[in-house]
Amino acid sequence: MKSGSSKAALAALSRRGLLAAAGGIAGLAALPPGMARAQVAAFALAEFFVPQKSLGAVLSPSGDRIAVLEQSGTPGDLRGDIDIIDARDPEGPRRRLPLGDVEIDFMEWASDDRLLIRAVLTAETGRQIRTGSSIPGASVEYRMRRVASVNVNTGETVVLFSDQRQRMRETYDMGRIIDLLPNEPDHVLMAAWERDGVMALHRVDLRDGSAQLIERGGSGTYLWRTVNGVPVMRHDINKRRTVESIMVRAPGEAEWKLARQSRIREAPEFAWVGPTDKPGVVLVIARAENEDVQSVREMDLTTTAIGAPLNQRPGRDVVYGLRDSAGSYLGAAYYGDRLEYEFAEAGLATHHRALNRFFDNQCDVHLTDVDIARNRFIARVTGPNEPGAWFFYDRAARKIVAIGQARVLDPARLGATDTLKVQTRDGATIEAYLTAPPGGAPGPLVVLPHGGPEVRDTPGWDRQVQVLAAQGWWVLRPNFRGSGGYGMSFAREGWTRWGTRMQEDVEDAVAHAITLKGLDASKVGIIGTSYGAYAALMGAVKRPDLYKAAIGICGVYDLPDVLAWVERDDDAPGKPIYEFWTRRIGERATMGAALEAASPRRHVAAVTCPVLLVHGVEDPVLPVAQSRRMRDALRGAGKTVELIEVEDAGHADWDDAKEQQLMGRYVDVLRRAFA
Repeated sequence: MKSGSSKAALAALSRRGLLAAAGGIAGLAALPPGMARAQVAAFALAEFFVPQKSLGAVLSPSGDRIAVLEQSGTPGDLRGDIDIIDARDPEGPRRRLPLGDVEIDFMEWASDDRLLIRAVLTAETGRQIRTGSSIPGASVEYRMRRVASVNVNTGETVVLFSDQRQRMRETYDMGRIIDLLPNEPDHVLMAAWERDGVMALHRVDLRDGSAQLIERGGSGTYLWRTVNGVPVMRHDINKRRTVESIMVRAPGEAEWKLARQSRIREAPEFAWVGPTDKPGVVLVIARAENEDVQSVREMDLTTTAIGAPLNQRPGRDVVYGLRDSAGSYLGAAYYGDRLEYEFAEAGLATHHRALNRFFDNQCDVHLTDVDIARNRFIARVTGPNEPGAWFFYDRAARKIVAIGQARVLDPARLGATDTLKVQTRDGATIEAYLTAPPGGAPGPLVVLPHGGPEVRDTPGWDRQVQVLAAQGWWVLRPNFRGSGGYGMSFAREGWTRWGTRMQEDVEDAVAHAITLKGLDASKVGIIGTSYGAYAALMGAVKRPDLYKAAIGICGVYDLPDVLAWVERDDDAPGKPIYEFWTRRIGERATMGAALEAASPRRHVAAVTCPVLLVHGVEDPVLPVAQSRRMRDALRGAGKTVELIEVEDAGHADWDDAKEQQLMGRYVDVLRRAFA
């Protein structure tokens, strides 16, 4: 596998031959010559919910060892193992460390000899608990998180905070690792809740589990950021969990000061990247005043000022900042045609492009681990019909090796995805992703508008999309104006245009897909979550001729009502959350008639298709009353409607078992509508 250069070696490799035994991306190559995709049966719904096989892979700081977290068994009876791989011989024998019947949801190297693993323990209680059910007296399930340090040479395991028995008995979440302290291989910094509800920072010894209090946070602190073990940033949240305050403190200063305040939402307006080599200066993701896109930039902790963008790309918001194992900044990630990087080191771009070619430029290649020498990498690869795989890339050895696979789903039995450029009725251009059913035969279309609305869909793996495609349906995901990720000007194009421009963009994408692929225009359904649920029900109101079924999950259906609820719920000075939403939806005082016109609950007489509503009873984002009132309005108008209330659940945050059950209901509703 060696040749003149790593670039040439990657180009010469056959990923299909390399991965044939893995059963993942290479599955297409296993088809007999001449076998058409249409002859391959699609997966049954349950097969999409089989527990993951590989859960992650991490590279040790030196780059000499790889740990892969593996899982086996069935739901309710899962077993975990850690495979240790010698990076100098990645295809050689693995050494297995059995974990037993415990769920692990995080793994990271603390040093070349010690792994940190976070276990999730499930228990039941008959009393009401602060972090569990809201139903008094019910026997409810709750989950506790604990971190253990594993010596990979001896197998010795130490539970962190094990010297504090009372804390271990009373605190559910003790799994927050803040700083791996690369210069102190025997210690890490962790955050844990104190008895009075304040989150504090602790220095924890990995050899015996003992913890030493470093500093207490404020009343709303829920996250710490540190540089070389020194706290420099705190994330505080208000009592209603709607507003985040970023507090900063330069090394050597005594007092914390407010640097930024924003609402809690799906797409963060401010994010931590890491330290720099300049004292008192860190890297963050932020958008300066009057700028269009979010970028990585320096932030002065003394003045709270942010500097010029380091890696700005027009029309694309940065997704995250990439760092090596020592914390040094390597570049910024963006979504273009797929995941792309603007590297701070030009030489890295060549290798990322080569990895993309290795996967036929069809997948997102996330560089999750990079060693200090920039020689060895772990990449997590996902794609429209690749649910996740991990690869090890060694530049010097000119080798790429498959080391883990999330789910063994043959891509020949999954739907392929195209990116569409859609011309809207007013001359703009938006992107949409169209997934074909296995075989690609024309048929019904399911529209899947995203939530947010200021987030975006990407062409990568989406289980809900593939479940729907497996039924023989095409699936369309439009990034209508008002979506995030394309810069603030694109998002503003949707402000106060709910029910009009944003809805019309969805309709234009539907028309484009039907014409392009010759789909059955008499069989179109729409399903969405949060804002997507609004778009689904507003679609049923505006286009009863088009949609044959509408499914709304945790949606908003009456704009004046929800704005009034937000105003009552916003307890922060100046009501920033209410102000945020009025800018995007509209002012009740000046736009009352337009808001009513854009509220599906006010126009149920226009609905002709069956409607299914789903809502978590404890949803803190959009109250369940929105769905109850929508159901009552539809019933009152003599329409076909059902509401499923998910007990003890929030904003579509239920587990896989409930999601599988609900997906079965969605499929039944759509199948009857398309009959």
